[in-house]
Parts: sequence; structure tokens; C-alpha cells
Amino acid sequence: MHTLCARGTMKPEINAAVGFLSRFLRVKGHVNDRQVQTFSQSLQDILAEQYKHHWFPDRPCKGSGYRCIRINHKMDPLVWQAGQRIGLTIQQLYLLLPTELTLWVDPFEVSYRIGEDGSICVLYESQPCPPGVQMTAATSSSSGPSGTMSPMVDSHISCKEELMVLGRTSPSKAYNMMTVSS
Repeated sequence: MHTLCARGTMKPEINAAVGFLSRFLRVKGHVNDRQVQTFSQSLQDILAEQYKHHWFPDRPCKGSGYRCIRINHKMDPLVWQAGQRIGLTIQQLYLLLPTELTLWVDPFEVSYRIGEDGSICVLYESQPCPPGVQMTAATSSSSGPSGTMSPMVDSHISCKEELMVLGRTSPSKAYNMMTVSS
């Protein structure tokens, strides 16, 4: 998990989301390294273009639904577009990716859920810099005892926590939050 004090540029969030999806292609096979690389670069470009007018670091929940990547009975059109660029059919994408996936790409947090009632897991998390603080090597991270990054957890309620608190349209289920780090 990345724990940088960030300005909300969207690049680390997009990289986290694309890396997550690309791992499915790599792990499930039948896609060579060059294809995975092309898929990753294509999806990064597609998402950056799609999100450029829908990215609000000062209000991370605004536009969250627009930035949500969803695969269920219908393939997400942005993922499908990147898949087409490497010659994958929609049927092949359905075989390579989870059949029920929700991936939220929000300023300072990327999280996912597999299954309609699955747990929400955090892939990437960062903390916005306080107003007036310039991002430097000294302020961008805090090191733990062995020089490793120690997490800086943001105290604001995330979009996904809001979803759990305010309710949802499918039957309720208790969620366990789990952090996934690389």
C-alpha cells in the first residue's frame, strides 16, 4: 500500500487500478508479457482521459460512480477497449477477469469488491497534503524502524465507508475491511 502525502494527480490511483486488473491477465495466462504491457499502457491512457474532468481531490466522493469500473453481466467499456487493443475478445476478457468485480478509483484511494456481497478491499491509499504543505521527500512518507513505509491513514470517511453507512440497494451484509499491500 502506498502511503504518500499526495496532491491528487490521479496517476498513482490509475496505476494501482491498472496493475490490479493486469495481474489477472498475467496470472490466468494466455496473454504474453508484451500484451499485458500494452493492455496496461492502453488502460492507463483511457482512464486518464476518461477521468480528467471527473477528478476532485478536494471532494473525493464526487464522481465516484463515474470512475467506478464494473464487470458483471456486462463488461466495463473502458476495460473492453483496452482488451481490444491487444486482440482479446469480450469472451476472453470474461474468462481472464473476475465475473463480478467493482473497482473504485477515487482520489487518495483505490478499492475493490469481488462479488456483489464481497468484502471491500483497499489496493491503494494515500493522504492529501494539508493546505500550504509542499510535497517533499521529507513530508511524503514516514519511515518505520527498518526504513520501511509506515501507513498514514486518512481520517476522513471514504466513499466506500459512506456506502456502508448510508446503506445499499442489495441485501445488507456486514463488511470486513481488509487492506491489501504489494
